[in-house]
Amino acid sequence: KMKRFVLNTKPQNIVRGKNGIQKMVEGNQLNRKYRRNIEKQIVRNMKTIVSQQRIRTQTMMKTVRNYQTSQIVKNTEGVKEPKKFEQLEKLKKKGVDMETLRKMRNIGISAHIDSGKTTLTERILFYTGRIAAIHEVKGSDEVGAFMDSMELERERGITIQSAATHCEWKETKLNIIDTPGHVDFTVEVERALRVLDGGILILCAIGGVQSQSLTVDRQMKRYKVPRICFINKLDRVGADPFAVIKQIRSKLGLNAAAVQIPIGLENQLEGVVDLIHQKAYRFDGNSGETLTEIDIPERLMDEVETRRNEFLEKLADADAAIEEKYIMEEDIEPEEIEEAIRRCTLSHSFVPVFMGSAKANIGVQPLLDGVEKYLP
Repeated sequence: KMKRFVLNTKPQNIVRGKNGIQKMVEGNQLNRKYRRNIEKQIVRNMKTIVSQQRIRTQTMMKTVRNYQTSQIVKNTEGVKEPKKFEQLEKLKKKGVDMETLRKMRNIGISAHIDSGKTTLTERILFYTGRIAAIHEVKGSDEVGAFMDSMELERERGITIQSAATHCEWKETKLNIIDTPGHVDFTVEVERALRVLDGGILILCAIGGVQSQSLTVDRQMKRYKVPRICFINKLDRVGADPFAVIKQIRSKLGLNAAAVQIPIGLENQLEGVVDLIHQKAYRFDGNSGETLTEIDIPERLMDEVETRRNEFLEKLADADAAIEEKYIMEEDIEPEEIEEAIRRCTLSHSFVPVFMGSAKANIGVQPLLDGVEKYLP
């Protein structure tokens, strides 16, 4: 404003007062050189003000970050500065077992509408022994899914409000939040992600990355929630899991790679092949509750080798230890791979992708193992 006043006023003379204050006095002519000096002085003054404001802002933000860091810690491994972790120290003083906390997972299941979130949650609860029988959404058997408590949810076959439950897989306790997928209820997903430690992002093997998948991905990134992906509905016509992985990389910008490949697709889906341990699994029983290890089919041997190299290459891009061994073409033990996946998942530099079909009871147990091994 001062600069604009100087440039737009009539020619003036400058008189300096006793206290060094410059006064503008009407006159016939204003020296151009003096006017440039005034402009430079104004610019210097403004730069000084902006610099001081920037310093104050940076100091304030640093104070806020230090305060937030001192409030809560999600990953308790490698703590060296106890002053920043007051809440953790309080828990220790109360006698809380740290080993129990390390065997606890607070996760959420999120996806685009009709991707199979509630169906997957129903299978998780069944395989962990939380419920005695599997029921489908929309109340087709006049019972409805366990997580659909509202009558309208069972009638429409959609999740309207987030529902929380708990179960236990092997020695790990799972606290699960099943979130809605419809865009009208995205605030429910927002509320859930604010309190979660990890998440499962479900993607349809036919639809791939859809509109609400993008929204959920932004929310997970905003709250820095580590996630693993599960490509569902491999038993449907037109399923293409590797096209979905390409969309995860291009549309979501994630460094993702498959840790499994399916044995067959559509109506020929039989099981999955674990690329880490190079083992194949079939899911037997009336509800797929029996996990049977089988030989890798001969027709898949070349694909297993190709996909495993692709997976290790993506993991090597995110982890220095794996990168060194991969470049030197050394053998990498499965335990080393799993440790690297966990490190990179927690640092948001890699996303492992699991596959299966919740409706067909295929691939759920390996997904639970992934939750236990890779999520915080």
